[in-house]
Amino acid sequence: MTASNIILVSTAICMALMAGLFYSYTCSVVPGLKMLSNAEYLGAMQSINKAIQNPIFFLCFFGILLLLPICTYVHFSTPVTTRFWFILSAAIVYFVGVFSVTIFGNIPLNNALEKFNLLNATTESIALQRSLYENKWNTLNTIRTISSFASLVLIIFACINANKNG
Repeated sequence: MTASNIILVSTAICMALMAGLFYSYTCSVVPGLKMLSNAEYLGAMQSINKAIQNPIFFLCFFGILLLLPICTYVHFSTPVTTRFWFILSAAIVYFVGVFSVTIFGNIPLNNALEKFNLLNATTESIALQRSLYENKWNTLNTIRTISSFASLVLIIFACINANKNG
């Protein structure tokens, strides 16, 4: 096992964990939250948004941002290999479809929700806040789910591509 393969496998593991997180959230948490009242929904999302900010999540989420460029670099050669193209494609899809969507979409929505004072809000303002948040957030999360899965598939293809020159 070479250092470049260890980096590739580490990238695949982190990518699988992130894809699994987004997938499980889409399949279980979103449908469960949909059944809550407006106030319960907003309170739950405020709690979830705080809880996700932890070292275990950050290790994989930000770890991929380090691993993908390193992995791409160590697998670059002349002539350019299929493995390299898979890794580069995975990096682009992850940076655009997961990281950028999170930074420029989900986090601003989460920050706005965090500022919303649920305890002093009227029923109407709670309903409005949910309508401004839920569909946008879920759409962005679907993009992250699909993108993280696509990145994972590309990394798996890179892992199983034994022909380094093809």
